[in-house]
Amino acid sequence: MKIEHVLVVGAIAFAGAARAADSVCSATTGPHTTALVELYTSEGCDTCPPADHWLSSLFAQGFRSDQVVPLALHVDYWDYIGWKDPFAKGEFSARQRKLAAMRRPVIVYTPQVLLQGQDFRRWAGGDFAEQVARINSRAARARIALAIRAIEPGAIRAELSAMLFDPGERKNAAVYLATYENRLASEVKAGENRGRRLEHDFVVREWVGPIAFGEGLKIEQSRALSLLPGVNPKNLGVAAFVQNRSTSEVLQALMLPTCPGT
Repeated sequence: MKIEHVLVVGAIAFAGAARAADSVCSATTGPHTTALVELYTSEGCDTCPPADHWLSSLFAQGFRSDQVVPLALHVDYWDYIGWKDPFAKGEFSARQRKLAAMRRPVIVYTPQVLLQGQDFRRWAGGDFAEQVARINSRAARARIALAIRAIEPGAIRAELSAMLFDPGERKNAAVYLATYENRLASEVKAGENRGRRLEHDFVVREWVGPIAFGEGLKIEQSRALSLLPGVNPKNLGVAAFVQNRSTSEVLQALMLPTCPGT
């Protein structure tokens, strides 16, 4: 089997997810930049499980949520080879292609890691820690605050606040909001991973964005983010990031796992 599947196409102080007296679960970014780590993956790809495991292990490796915000976006373009990824969405495939189109050559592949919006192939080595440290050393260019107000049957109610520090970035900047789920697993019955049990964390389940800043430097929104039936609230979280849509550069990122009692 080929080493990687290729398809060519033409906070920050996570603040411990502190819970206030009114049971609001909240987090706010700090003075430095947190790195956004996007893994584009598929259960139909036999070279993806090592990358899935690597993403799941980032915090066990010693990284903190004020350093990295990991998200797994499952793509659907490998479904045709025998196994339909239950976590895949066409919008994630579209996002990957759109970001790839900003670079030359335009190559979409799995597993692909984007670090701060840029293709990063050296994720398995020490270069990753070096690049994260470099990103973390930069002053924040945006502020993000997240709060989880409630988890209801079918929805997680979240509040988002994002503010730019430089008015010159308003035109191209946008906010993205996502819910993610941990401790997911599949018993794969067909395709390249047939017979394997695949486990995943930080899997994006609901995606909102881009949300433009419009005429101001601040965005404040309340959202009811859809949940599938039967999810365990302990495995959920919300993430947000601010990105330049013309360069793909990520200005700031934040993640907020659900707090006990939310």
